[in-house]
Amino acid sequence: MSSGWCKQIPLDALLRLRQLLDRLPHKSTERSAQISAVAELYGISTSSVYRALKDFLKPRATHRIDYGKPR
Repeated sequence: MSSGWCKQIPLDALLRLRQLLDRLPHKSTERSAQISAVAELYGISTSSVYRALKDFLKPRATHRIDYGKPR
């Protein structure tokens, strides 16, 4: 996008969706229905919702103590 703006799901909505999906069985059709509903609500694709869920609360990479210092 030329303006640099991209649609994002708010963090509280991602948290609620994650909690809802955690309560459902993995093979439930309700899971895909919830994902589709969130995608439609925020005007993004279902793959973007899955990607946002995958990256949500992902631990950040830690650096070594000597990170950025030459040897």
